[in-house]
Amino acid sequence: MRHLGEFSGLADVAGRQRGLFPDAPAGPELRAAAREAIGTLDLTAGDVRVERAWTADGLDGEELSWDVGYGPRTRAYLLRPHGHRGALPGVVALHCHAGMKWAGKEKIADGPEPPTPEVRRLRGELYGGRAFASELARRGFAVLAHDVTGWGSRRFPLTDMPDRVTALAPDAGLSEADRYDVAAGHHEHVLEKYCRLLGTSFAGVVAGEDLAAAAYLRGRPDIGPVGCAGLSGGGLRAALLGAFDPGVRAVVVAAMTSSYADLLDGYVAAHTWMLFPPGLSRVCDWPALVASGAPRPLLALYARDDQLFPGRGMRTAHAAIARRYPGGGYEGRFFDAPHAFDVPMQEHAFTWLAGELRPGSR
Repeated sequence: MRHLGEFSGLADVAGRQRGLFPDAPAGPELRAAAREAIGTLDLTAGDVRVERAWTADGLDGEELSWDVGYGPRTRAYLLRPHGHRGALPGVVALHCHAGMKWAGKEKIADGPEPPTPEVRRLRGELYGGRAFASELARRGFAVLAHDVTGWGSRRFPLTDMPDRVTALAPDAGLSEADRYDVAAGHHEHVLEKYCRLLGTSFAGVVAGEDLAAAAYLRGRPDIGPVGCAGLSGGGLRAALLGAFDPGVRAVVVAAMTSSYADLLDGYVAAHTWMLFPPGLSRVCDWPALVASGAPRPLLALYARDDQLFPGRGMRTAHAAIARRYPGGGYEGRFFDAPHAFDVPMQEHAFTWLAGELRPGSR
């Protein structure tokens, strides 16, 4: 195996002794076991404030902030069609990882200021040049995009990182944001160590914050049924939110679904710690957790040319999820695209969400 070389036999030995990647059936027992395995925190979005409001490009926006009990206040954008009165279906839009932690919600949602050059670059690479959360709001949704620990308003200052981490970020030749992201990539290893020592995981911390955000959105009187959507690390977050919050009615996971076993041959290093929380691989394979909310509606978007996931792993995942939806409710769609949530994928997701979150839908 690539990246294991002479130690490749470790995968076989561990698999036999530890019972890895079981084909667990969907349902509440799996969801509870997975939630416990990754140490998901129980959090609340407390003391919610409207920090400012604006109108631009056909949208009314609010910047919200709230307290989850640690760290700086979470900042979030709530976007809705300009001038709309009354309830709208809601979507929690989950920003990606993408090795960019200087920005969070801004990667997918326009705020009152124009996007930075770094954000414009990332949108061009991954989102077809669009802020997908803003575009979704224009289609008649109330869209919430929020930061989580490690990103944007909740990023770690360089002064709080170990010297050996910041020393790895070059002082010259990079923008402030790009230099920060180099350091933040190395700092994620440190953060995961702290999380595990504290009985949780990076995935469990982020999932807890996403659950708090979704509960806030669902609790608003001007919000109808709520779904969620995200690309890559945001797709991972969408999968966890769909698994752990039964109030989320529809889930879109873009370019973030593969069997675990097929990642072993050279695909592990490229991914965040959030995809490999401790203990989860003994509870289930990743596709089983993605599908654990069955028969609640699920859309998985696969990129055939995805450089971060093997084709066999995506096909295996698609088949595993489909088996858990014998009565329908799951759609897996393959696109000729690299690792991205490009415009055709977004358009398909927007139409699907409109159908699943309309009044009277299942």
